[in-house]
Amino acid sequence: MQHERVLVLDFGGQYNQLIARRVRDLGVYCDLKPCDMSAEAIKQYAPIGIIFTGGPNSVYGDKAPRVPKEIFELGIPIFGICYGAQLIAFTLGGRVENAETSEYGKREFTFVKDSPISSGVPATSVCWMSHTDRVTGLPDGFETLASTDSCPFTAFGNAALQIYGVQFHPEVVHSEYGNLILKNFLYGVCKAKGDWTMANFVEEQVSALKTKLKGKKVLCAMSGGVDSAVAATLVHRAVGDDLTCVFVDHGLLRKYEAEEVVRVFRDGLGMNLIKADAGERFLSRLEGVSDPEKKRKIIGAEFIKVFEVEAKKIGAVDFLVQGTIYPDVIESGKDKSAVIKSHHNVGGLPSVVDFKEIVEPLRDLFKDEVRRVGTELGLPEDVVQRQPFPGPGLAIRIMGEVTREKLETLRDADYIFREEIRKAGLEREIWQYFAVITNSKTVGVQGDFRTYENVIALRAVTSVDAMTADWARIPFDVLETVSNRITNEVKHANRIVYDITSKPPATIEWE
Repeated sequence: MQHERVLVLDFGGQYNQLIARRVRDLGVYCDLKPCDMSAEAIKQYAPIGIIFTGGPNSVYGDKAPRVPKEIFELGIPIFGICYGAQLIAFTLGGRVENAETSEYGKREFTFVKDSPISSGVPATSVCWMSHTDRVTGLPDGFETLASTDSCPFTAFGNAALQIYGVQFHPEVVHSEYGNLILKNFLYGVCKAKGDWTMANFVEEQVSALKTKLKGKKVLCAMSGGVDSAVAATLVHRAVGDDLTCVFVDHGLLRKYEAEEVVRVFRDGLGMNLIKADAGERFLSRLEGVSDPEKKRKIIGAEFIKVFEVEAKKIGAVDFLVQGTIYPDVIESGKDKSAVIKSHHNVGGLPSVVDFKEIVEPLRDLFKDEVRRVGTELGLPEDVVQRQPFPGPGLAIRIMGEVTREKLETLRDADYIFREEIRKAGLEREIWQYFAVITNSKTVGVQGDFRTYENVIALRAVTSVDAMTADWARIPFDVLETVSNRITNEVKHANRIVYDITSKPPATIEWE
């Protein structure tokens, strides 16, 4: 089935993936594509609407991304956001200038004229601005729809051409009625039917996978993370015992995690799951290693070696299942300006497996959609809502050398932290939360004895896409309970600190 779809043209803004997610959440499939897509390619793509995203450039800049004027002659509804709105005005003969006063943050704006994009939106509400340039003159045939005290053309449009622009960011939560404005464009202007649901996706994917894979030999590397778990479950529903999953337990997982993978997938779903117990092997390779990048490389290389041993026992397969998701696809098409750290995923896996083709059933989905697919497939909530977890596991949450003693201390401390977050009902509000063993020891007093033990750091952040993150404001009483429990129940821990650094300047993980 071919879904109706919207095209989101990416002009380099920080919220661009969020725009695409908002459109998907509103029941309309969309793709995020580079802004240099030609008019002919757009015509072939046949979207019901086009969204121009924001971006960091000025339309007058020498290297500013532009679009051919022919795009506006295709008869496809267009919605421009921030830079996208300025680009519409500039390309069609309007005027864009550097604003005397930049607008950043929350601003009150007022709709001065009814239009399809303002249906159901109060006359005055709050939006989120982030711009220096602004539109100061509209193209012929366009009219002002909304304004602020300092931005006369906060929203503008041409109903006959079905082209609209807004200077603010409707996709962010700070814009009170931003979602409704996007919905109005999709359903009021583009006449979307809203046929994108995860129930439809599961039905279509299972049918397609049956056709493609039935009777073939299929292999999946099961990490226990959300993406590989959902991908494997989707394929298993389609082909059953034709699928073999290999789960490499490198001994660096959280408390009870390895047991849960076996319980849910082998015992519960009846998957053909092979568990490779390699904890001792990984620990021995990590002995004496403190540098985080070396730890990552050792773990990545060792994972491939262990998987290769198991794959050789299975022999040649027709298909290798990977849990690639849409942000991976988007990022792979972009140049990286700097390497922050080795990627969590293991890149060398395909080279050690004798297979004919890779199958990636989740490659069109965002992470939140993957979770909803997992729910549709009946996976337990603990699996579906599992937090992002790095491939090297607890090894990069232990500063310095990884030892068996530190692993046990960290597992217990991390488990208590996560348990108390759940008890407080905060697990859905926080993007990621975990414990870290620092490379410091401090003096303490436990009972009648002086101690010299590890400092445990707690890390919790709120985020939308992990590109930026803010430290979570966990209530003090919850933090107090966590601290008391860890220092009383966990060996080799006598001091707890809480990390209140956002990203940037820090990263979410400590290593």
